[in-house]
Amino acid sequence: MKALFDKISYRTSSQVTKRYSTSFSLGILFLDKSLHKHIYAIYGFVRFADEIVDTFHGYPKEKLLQDFKKQTAEAIEEGISLNPILNSFQLTVNKFDIDWELIETFLRSMEMDLEPGRRFNQALYEDYILGSAEVVGLMCLKVFCYGDEAQYQQLRYNAMKLGAAFQKINFLRDLKDDYHDLGRTYFPGVDLSEFNDQVKQQIEKDIEEDFKEGFKGILALPKKARFGVYMAYVYFYSLFRKIKSTPSDVILQQRVRIPNRNKYGLLVSSYLRHSFNLL
Repeated sequence: MKALFDKISYRTSSQVTKRYSTSFSLGILFLDKSLHKHIYAIYGFVRFADEIVDTFHGYPKEKLLQDFKKQTAEAIEEGISLNPILNSFQLTVNKFDIDWELIETFLRSMEMDLEPGRRFNQALYEDYILGSAEVVGLMCLKVFCYGDEAQYQQLRYNAMKLGAAFQKINFLRDLKDDYHDLGRTYFPGVDLSEFNDQVKQQIEKDIEEDFKEGFKGILALPKKARFGVYMAYVYFYSLFRKIKSTPSDVILQQRVRIPNRNKYGLLVSSYLRHSFNLL
């Protein structure tokens, strides 16, 4: 039965999410249950594309990514894929009418990561943020709004800003691995051989502005989605605060983390704020 295969496909996306990201899984847990499988499906799709360009060293990455793109388009068009990640993704894409343009923009940003040692100017940086983060936020927003196109358009800008904030924090957190292991420098006009606290503070100021705009959107989200997205916001903002308090030379040498026990503490405090309507 196709229904059984679809169920297994969604369960596969759920397992991928839980194995790859504790923090993202926590956020999904506090969305309304009706949204869970769809956000797992989006994360599974995004995660696999990211793995191709980031970790499949020694394999034909460009070919793998092009095949993945082709298989994604076919899955959406045909309404099925034998790849359970793509099958669950196409189900969600077709149910919520997620635009192919969003998906293609995301995959284009993944293609940008295939070029080793790439340096980003401002225009390329903005294109990469759009594709790697902002459109992913829009895919999720399509699910959160559950077909309410007016609400989607109203919250579109804020969702993009929140996605941008999360991605820029990831750039700072992963500076060591991106620079030393993958030869990437995402921040435009930044020479990481001369990275210092002043440069870091300029980047952090930009992230703070994105967070402010993103938070406005959280307050206007449908109730089914609000607390889960707020949890993701709380986690990333806590990570951001930790990065801000970490000297620039340390950022280049180690990955800043929030221990799991602290994540659960954030969960409790955030739940109380949400329960008493203190957002």
